[in-house]
Amino acid sequence: MTSDARQFVATARSIVVKIGSSAVTDMASGIDYAALDALVDALEARMRAGSDVIVVSSGAVGAGIAPLGLKKRPRDLATKQAAASVGQLRLAHAWGTSFARYQRVVGQVLLTADDVSNRSHHANAQRTLDRLRSLHAVAVVNENDTVATNEIRFGDNDRLAALVAHLVHADALVLLSDVDGLYNGDPRKPGPDGEPARLIEQVDGPEDLDGVIAGSGGALGTGGMASKLAAARLAADSGVPVLLAAASQAGAALADASVGTVFKARPTRMSARRFWVRHAAEASGTLTLDDGAVAAVVERRRSLLPAGVTASTGDFSDGDVVELVDAAGVVRAHGVTSYDADDVAKMIGRSTADLPSELRRPIIHADDLVPG
Repeated sequence: MTSDARQFVATARSIVVKIGSSAVTDMASGIDYAALDALVDALEARMRAGSDVIVVSSGAVGAGIAPLGLKKRPRDLATKQAAASVGQLRLAHAWGTSFARYQRVVGQVLLTADDVSNRSHHANAQRTLDRLRSLHAVAVVNENDTVATNEIRFGDNDRLAALVAHLVHADALVLLSDVDGLYNGDPRKPGPDGEPARLIEQVDGPEDLDGVIAGSGGALGTGGMASKLAAARLAADSGVPVLLAAASQAGAALADASVGTVFKARPTRMSARRFWVRHAAEASGTLTLDDGAVAAVVERRRSLLPAGVTASTGDFSDGDVVELVDAAGVVRAHGVTSYDADDVAKMIGRSTADLPSELRRPIIHADDLVPG
């Protein structure tokens, strides 16, 4: 199962490794210390082989369920945050204790979506992670579940891991959970033709995902194959190769990437600004474009002019990121607007020549537009 993509993952000098909730917690006792120690053994082996490793660890809520006497993963936000406040402390201590067997120091980094979507916070998070690496500490990252609301969540730690991988300019991303790769169907059930589902060993592009159905998360986590697939595509699209494998196969996954499914990265790395515009920043509004403007922006990479805009929604300001959608409401691009919402409302559908001089710049310059 050797390929260039697997070789990139196997030899990457810096990697982000995401650990799923089910890999380190269980409903009965909270943290599965034996499983966590086995993962740390594999991570330590990779670090001794010369790689910088950042860990993105799920499991805070799962680790707090048993100590609080809860019978299942809570659904309401307040109880989730309470469980996370108990579990986060226990989980951080468990990571620290396990890595201490190798005389490694662990630093906990808790992030919310705002820490990545806000440009200044984004830079602060990057500096913290880079400094921990330079001090030879192991950064263990998690979403700050104790304060994150539904409106400011990443959604799951798979997406967080993909964002962190780009944030720290990692060479590869490894997603470890309770699944051993991407299948073309449910591996627990026979397909319509009676044949078992087939492991997809490598994904080179969207065409390799035709017919793939991804499910949601399990009892302890919020992810599932759908979130892993979305995160893998996000990272690969930004230039970071991804390996999706089972946590029980961590040794092989981190040694030679010989297991699971590998996602080939785009040939060129997306710039930090373009990545932020497309994937990290929260859109503050929406501009609807006519067919001509869609073709100009998406296909010819031209600046967005007022004449091609048919509608504007949202309360955005100069410098905010907005979504650009076609007449059917499909998102076709993201961009940084040069005007606030009130000014754009005055410009919709008008020729540049008919506007006052202060409104004659493009609504979004081509350099600030990212298709997709």
